[in-house]
Amino acid sequence: MPFFCYTTRKRKGFSSMKIHVQNAIPISSVSPVSRSATGLHLIGDLYGCLCDSRLMLDAEYLENFCKDRVAAAGLTSVGSLFHSFGEGGGVTGVVVLAESHLSIHTWPESGYVTLDVYVCNYTANNRPKAQKLFDDLQAAFNPNDPHLHRVDRA
Repeated sequence: MPFFCYTTRKRKGFSSMKIHVQNAIPISSVSPVSRSATGLHLIGDLYGCLCDSRLMLDAEYLENFCKDRVAAAGLTSVGSLFHSFGEGGGVTGVVVLAESHLSIHTWPESGYVTLDVYVCNYTANNRPKAQKLFDDLQAAFNPNDPHLHRVDRA
């Protein structure tokens, strides 16, 4: 089944668009993969956080803390990147897991944190490990008004 791929090139202030026709396998013709464990996506909007200020402000501290919690939960870190937004600013970071990812964003001026843990695995049920990681991180930020979401993914 053909599909269209658009590319844009800019030359001397003008944009031109080329259309390429490529062949693709329709998604409906792909057989679903049977899994022994479905994915789990845990999402938290953590309001009113009363925690160690280093968790909100210090990228290196938060990165090491997150990687320690990942290991304690029995998950496997394969890389990470954390960025500080400067004096008094928050931190954004991600730990890439063999099982998927952990992402976190802090707003110290508002006492607000977003937390996202997703795991999947074709051979093992990582749900309890994801829940432990999420619970440990949430406890560290000590929010007085957590808004939590749990999404089961296939």
